[in-house]
Amino acid sequence: MKKVLILFLVLIAANGYSQTASKPPSSTQTIPYGNNPKAGRYANTDDARIYYEMYGNGQPVVILHGGLFGSTIEMANFIDSLKTDYQVIAISTRGHGKSEIGTGAITYEKKANDIMAVIRSVTKDSVIILGFSDGAYTGYKVASMYPERVKKLIAIGAGEQIPGLRKVMPLTRETVDLDSEFWKEKLALMPEPERLEEFWMNMADFYNTMTASKALFATIKCPVLVMAGELDRNAPLPTVINAYNMIPKSQLSIIPNTGHVVFMENFAAVWASMLPFLRQ
Repeated sequence: MKKVLILFLVLIAANGYSQTASKPPSSTQTIPYGNNPKAGRYANTDDARIYYEMYGNGQPVVILHGGLFGSTIEMANFIDSLKTDYQVIAISTRGHGKSEIGTGAITYEKKANDIMAVIRSVTKDSVIILGFSDGAYTGYKVASMYPERVKKLIAIGAGEQIPGLRKVMPLTRETVDLDSEFWKEKLALMPEPERLEEFWMNMADFYNTMTASKALFATIKCPVLVMAGELDRNAPLPTVINAYNMIPKSQLSIIPNTGHVVFMENFAAVWASMLPFLRQ
C-alpha cells in the first residue's frame, strides 16, 4: 500500500520526511475514530462547524492530531489508552476530517478558538491537552490564550519555529494520485472536498509564516511536557530543547532513535513518559 508514503503527516520540510509506519502498531482500530457516528458531535464557531468525538469518563483530555495528512485515527493508541480513565475529546481540526475549512486566513488564534468552542460545549472544567505537531502548536496557543482552561499540556513534535527555518511546499493533486484509496476516504469525510487544493495552499502559506517563539512560550502558565523523537526532522532536536527552555513549567522527554511520528514508532516509550506527567 502506498499509504506508507502518505502518512508522514504535518509540516513537511523541503528536504522531505518519510515515515515507515502507516498506523499505530498496538491499536485494535476496531473503532473508526474520526468517523464514528455513535461518538461524533459538532461545535459551531463564527465561520465553521468543528467535528469531535467523545469517549470514556473522568477528567477531560483533548486530543489534537497533526496537520495536512493528519486525522483523528492517527491518535488511536492515545484514545484507546486514555479512555479507560479519562474523558477523551478527540477533535478533527479545521479543514480535517468532518470539520469545515471556514473562511479567511488560517491562524493559530483561530484554531485555538475552535478548540475552545469544543471545550465550552463539553465541560466547564479545565482540561489536559495532548497535541501532535500542528495539534501541539495549537495546544500551545490554547494554553497561552486561555490559561484558566488548560490544566496541563503534552506537546509532541513541536519546537521553536520562526519564518525561514523551514520551507513547506503546497501539496498538489499529484499527492492524491500517490494513494487514491487513502484520499478517497479522506475526501468522503470532508464537507467541502472541492476546496482541498485551496486548503493546501492556505496551509502552506500559514506554515511558512508562523512563529512559535519566546513571546508565545513565556506566556504558557500550565505544566507542559515537551516531547519529540530524537531524529525528528520536522521539529529538530535543538528547536524542541529551545521550546522546553522557554516554557516556565516544562518537562522534556526525548525518545531515542525515533522521528517525527514518534508515537507510531515507539508508543510504549511515549506512553511511559506521559504517565508520570499525567499523574502528578
